[in-house]
Amino acid sequence: MGADHRSADISRVWEDLAGDGGRIIYLVLDGAGGLRDAATGATALEHAWTPHLDELARASSCGLLELVGPGITPGSGPGHLALFGYAPLAYPLGRGVLAALGIDFPLHEGDVAARINFATMDDHGNITDRRAGRIDDDLNQRLCDRLRDHVQLDFDGEYFLQTVAGHRAMLVLRGDGLGGDVGDTDPQATGVPPREPTAGSPADERTADLVASFARQARDILADETPANAVLLRGIARHSPLPTLAERFGLRALCVASYPMYRGLARLLGMDVAARPAGPYEAFDSLEEHFGEDHDFYFLHVKDTDRYGEDADFAAKVTAIETVDRLLPRLRALEPDVLVVTADHSTPAAMGAHSWHPVPVLIHGRYARADDIAPFDEYRCRGGGLGLRPGVHLMGLVLANAGRLRKFGA
Repeated sequence: MGADHRSADISRVWEDLAGDGGRIIYLVLDGAGGLRDAATGATALEHAWTPHLDELARASSCGLLELVGPGITPGSGPGHLALFGYAPLAYPLGRGVLAALGIDFPLHEGDVAARINFATMDDHGNITDRRAGRIDDDLNQRLCDRLRDHVQLDFDGEYFLQTVAGHRAMLVLRGDGLGGDVGDTDPQATGVPPREPTAGSPADERTADLVASFARQARDILADETPANAVLLRGIARHSPLPTLAERFGLRALCVASYPMYRGLARLLGMDVAARPAGPYEAFDSLEEHFGEDHDFYFLHVKDTDRYGEDADFAAKVTAIETVDRLLPRLRALEPDVLVVTADHSTPAAMGAHSWHPVPVLIHGRYARADDIAPFDEYRCRGGGLGLRPGVHLMGLVLANAGRLRKFGA
């Protein structure tokens, strides 16, 4: 991607100044930000018992990050891009591409990928469950096999349908003349029918027609299935490679994540990706095993904080945060030069969805000014020295604290 795509944010300067330096760990608690619960009067972060996280916050620089912009609710892709120093508006990214890369699908430049949710539809054609009760992987595979055997798309190209995990799969269209600016069929609500895919421009109309045909055929083929009798397509996008973290900032990066989408994002940014952990918190074991000379940037992703926020399960989200807190000393024992704890967006259990609210962040390192902020939550962190700042600023602050940015100018 040329310099004209990068000129809108300060990361272009970091690229010019970046050099060698210390090791960095990013601990990203997906969707950790929230709103105060009506029953407890606290957010999940406020309500959770987090002695280790609070101790770390007291010795760190703290603040709030606005991942994309005021009032904009980030998807997980744009939220993570901002954390890694990629201005989300300059580097648009589709979740379908991330889903495909996350399962090691060999995407070609120009492929169009879409993320699929298996869903439940009633007799009136309205969606009653956008996740089909979170079906298991075996049923997902059987449904994908059935669709693959019967769906026929009328175009001079080919399509690929693959299981991802649970209720999620992915569709890839490969052929000439396919655009990627196509609207989702997922209405992001229940009690309403799926949307018709819309084309952003005439060049995208062929793709929109193919997506509509796939969804209609899937509905007919799965009509006798329970609970997954429909598909919803999201994050439809054309694959274009991005400049890597190594190319931009000289970072040798490793991703430790269990969820396919984040593994795909890591690959898109040129990170090495560790073997998928056996469980959601075994990622801490994997990071310990890999921490050393081969990498200097480590991305550790925790999904449960977001999952339970989307399920509107406040208590389970609190438990997930407390589980991470018990594991936090293991990261500190590795003695990284910089340790970051933050989130890619807020997912308040009170809303059961992503929201636009800024997320808390801490930067811990030898040269980070300690704010004596505790506990670590959305309300205390707004009084920290980092203040409220764009999410894309985080990478510059982290590189500087790790001694990886040279002086600017004479």
